[in-house]
Amino acid sequence: MFTKDVLILCLKIFFSRILDVSLGTLCTIFTVKGKSKTASLIGFVQIMIWFLAVRTAFNSDQGGILLALFYAGGYAVGTYVGGLLAKKLIKGTATVQIVSSSRDDTLINAIRDAGFAISVVNVNPSQFGGEKYMIFAEIDTKRIDELRSLIYSIDSRAFITIQESKLVYNGFIK
Repeated sequence: MFTKDVLILCLKIFFSRILDVSLGTLCTIFTVKGKSKTASLIGFVQIMIWFLAVRTAFNSDQGGILLALFYAGGYAVGTYVGGLLAKKLIKGTATVQIVSSSRDDTLINAIRDAGFAISVVNVNPSQFGGEKYMIFAEIDTKRIDELRSLIYSIDSRAFITIQESKLVYNGFIK
């Protein structure tokens, strides 16, 4: 039976799961980034919220499948929200490797003019084309789209790989 109390219970579970799962995502990312103390504190809060939500759901004799749907929906939305929070809150760096389609200094100059520090290696000709550049950059992850757009505006055939960096020593990141 669908009552006001059932709806309130479902919403309480839904929003608790969003918060719990979002915190779980952040906890995992902080752990991977080597920030164990921060991850431990977030994990403590996350599990308290999870425990209270599960206890509330299991102790209720109302809601049935509707309660299960709100519980699962909160998990799904929490996963999405956690990803958005991670992008906004967690600073990171990425290693970007670019192989140009030709040896033309225009791309290198444009990347440097945009404030990116790069290292350049000459690539010898092969069966896949003539001389090229391999460009290495270590950048703030928030600038990935900016760099990618810049590269493709000059060299639409450039080959780009991006990996998240765990640690960076020395160098220049603007």
